Amino acid sequence: MQSLCALRSPPVVVHVARRSITQSAPSRRALPFFLNTRSNASHDAEHEQSGRFLRMLMFGKPGAGKGTLSSRLVKKYDILSLSTGDLLRQHIQERTEVGRLAEEIVATGGLLPDELMLKVLTSKLDGLRDKHWILDGFPRTLGQGELLDAHLKKQNTPLTLVVNLEVPDEVILSRISDRWVHLPSGRVYNMSYNRPKVEGFDDQTGEPLTRRPDDNPEIFARRLNSFYASTSPLLNYYTRAATSPSIPARSPHQHPHQLSFHRPAKLKLASISGTTSDEIWPKLDLVVKSTFPGLKERGETAEMKRRHSLTDAIAADGLAGVGVDYK
Repeated sequence: MQSLCALRSPPVVVHVARRSITQSAPSRRALPFFLNTRSNASHDAEHEQSGRFLRMLMFGKPGAGKGTLSSRLVKKYDILSLSTGDLLRQHIQERTEVGRLAEEIVATGGLLPDELMLKVLTSKLDGLRDKHWILDGFPRTLGQGELLDAHLKKQNTPLTLVVNLEVPDEVILSRISDRWVHLPSGRVYNMSYNRPKVEGFDDQTGEPLTRRPDDNPEIFARRLNSFYASTSPLLNYYTRAATSPSIPARSPHQHPHQLSFHRPAKLKLASISGTTSDEIWPKLDLVVKSTFPGLKERGETAEMKRRHSLTDAIAADGLAGVGVDYK
């Protein structure tokens, strides 16, 4: 997959000052014309506030390390990770209306419609207006992306960061046979570079690790083809969103001659290349920290602080400039 374009500067915001216009009474009645400056300030404040929160999607080929890297972000920063799979299982377990409907569809071997998956996600997402979050498992197609985008914009909580992990196909093919997973948490280990402390067991729970049945070259090749077919158009969609200025739609209650200028919330997109999660992590960490400097870190142990200081030193030495493209 080709690397995405370089980060462009945010659109220039033009501030228009109010000035008086001398008109006769009849002309004022015939052509009401004014600058909605009060609305401007309100829009600016809303969009400025919305841009302070990390609302993130992470894309990557199967086996690229999305789960591992998301876990590292959640462990270091005050971020929530939302998995559509986990949320769907919770709905089914709690016998909600959505859960019962989803269970019926799954039981008959059907595929859940995009609208239902969006409802599963937004049932949780709409309560996280003032939280930082990462989405896992949705969207995976252009249609899902458009549905999610429309909902988030309606809630004034648009996406603020999209990260694309670029790992060569041959690298992933060479390492999938060494991958082991703790299914309840989704933690992934690799016997080549990210071994568990005790072979065959999860570091945190001590529970047995398992192999994914689709971790073989033949099945992986089919998953990779599916990724390129469904996800590439979605990445192109977010690339255009990150590089194109946002033109606000006129409110149905707004007079055609009213002018309203506001600052659109900014979506940033970064493509990060590497061969292992350990190589990609410092670059991803720098992208997140530089884009959201107010993001709070969780309580750290001395060892964690030492590792993060090492990450900062590596990044400052020029690593972040290699293999990272911004929009």
